[in-house]
Amino acid sequence: MEGLRLNLVLGWTWMLLGFVSGMLMGIYFHNEGWLGGYGSFRRRLYRLGHISFFGLGMVNLIFYATAERFAHGWLVMVASWAFVVGAITMPLCCVLMAHFPKAHFLFAVPVLSLIAGGVVVVGSFLASGPTQTPAAAKQERHAATLTPKVTTHLI
Repeated sequence: MEGLRLNLVLGWTWMLLGFVSGMLMGIYFHNEGWLGGYGSFRRRLYRLGHISFFGLGMVNLIFYATAERFAHGWLVMVASWAFVVGAITMPLCCVLMAHFPKAHFLFAVPVLSLIAGGVVVVGSFLASGPTQTPAAAKQERHAATLTPKVTTHLI
């Protein structure tokens, strides 16, 4: 689970960056012509980058919270890194494309990364069948330790 800590840290960092980027954009929201006006392509991409901090921060937090419910191994780490790459590259692509519209092909990186992470998670849930909650698994282990062991000795 230690490898998944990156999703937890990134999730909360992205939430914080969402607050900070919103504050910075809010300083200029009253300026009608800022970034070309409210409906301009550039300003829409800045807003998309801002909201992606919140959305992809939540995706990483939810992934962290649920990752223990399916099989551990290399697929979990693939999903983990896919969500990290998607979260990091999405706001970067938004800002780059706001200033260089012909760079729209760059959106393939975050989009395909996030789709891959989602496919791995859903596939892992479907492949693993019914799962127990961590609390139920702990309770089951605890009950097993309380059961007296009966041994028979043959003489």
